[in-house]
Amino acid sequence: HVQLVESGGGSVQPGGSLRLSCEADVDNFYCMGWYRQTPGKEREAVAAIDDVDSTSYANFAKGRFTISRDNAKKTLYLQMNSLKPEDAGTYYCAADSPRCWINPSYKLWGQGTQVTVS
Repeated sequence: HVQLVESGGGSVQPGGSLRLSCEADVDNFYCMGWYRQTPGKEREAVAAIDDVDSTSYANFAKGRFTISRDNAKKTLYLQMNSLKPEDAGTYYCAADSPRCWINPSYKLWGQGTQVTVS
């Protein structure tokens, strides 16, 4: 039973930064990603990364967020800079999808970590 465990959420002021981490108990996933659910909205994709470190970002994340992975540590990261109040919500990591860029279908999800920006 593979688990994903997020950490790093918290409360910051607008313009601040947070780094989210997602630790897996296995490695070598082809595709991993971050999603978020903000108040009043459906869950949306934030960023994705494949096994050769190619990345993609939602428009709202470009230039402010950076996704990365450390396979040796079995850990996925999301560096978030210049945070805005509208970035507040619950952030989830996801792993194990046969597709990374078009209609990913992740089999594994973390429990979520809360981000507050105010």
